[in-house]
Amino acid sequence: MSIEKASGLISKILSPALRLWLRSQVEQIEDLQIQIDGRDRQILSGHVPGVFLNSRQAIYQGLHLGDVKLAGQNIRINIGQIIKGKPLQLLEPIQVGGEIRLRQADLQSSLSSQILVGALHELLIAVLELQGVADPTQRLSAFITRWETILLDGNHFILTGNLTRKEGSQTTPLKIHAALELLDPQTLQLTPITLEIFPELATSQLAAFSVNLGEDVELEALTVDAGQLFCQGRLLVRP
Repeated sequence: MSIEKASGLISKILSPALRLWLRSQVEQIEDLQIQIDGRDRQILSGHVPGVFLNSRQAIYQGLHLGDVKLAGQNIRINIGQIIKGKPLQLLEPIQVGGEIRLRQADLQSSLSSQILVGALHELLIAVLELQGVADPTQRLSAFITRWETILLDGNHFILTGNLTRKEGSQTTPLKIHAALELLDPQTLQLTPITLEIFPELATSQLAAFSVNLGEDVELEALTVDAGQLFCQGRLLVRP
């Protein structure tokens, strides 16, 4: 279902082009609803004052995003090429604001995503460094890491998996248990962190660990409750 304030030929061209572009960015999306704000004269100049979208069960590079509500403003697009049947392209970075609600099942399904696997690997290396482990990157290179389950419990998450030696079949259980909170718009804090990994390290605990989200992210809220992760904020989307 699509609702457009723009009228005539431009809305008929822009809405399908935008829908096609959005679907090209994800592997799957359900119940996609789009609202376009703007007049034909504005859109003919390549300026879209506002776009609002709702969707369910979007999958982006293996990440299952659950319920998504987003809004972008002052968007510059290649309208001349769109009219000629070419794909929509962003001509300038745009600020996108909104909210995403991830259920535990969404996070579980995302554990095989290369984006999440990479982020968890970097987290594991950083935690081991804080524990005083010498060259954790080299040490982990001897293992295959598999994340198996993620559980949301109050404001805590419990992540489990295993490490299997590439040479031989020895497997070591792996577990990270921590509370998740927003320290500032660009920083997540895990506190405290309980890590169970190599037998010689036993179970150890860190008071806190911070994760920088980067300058393109500005979170206003992040909560973990009742088996759901809720995020609200803004993201800079680059062409």
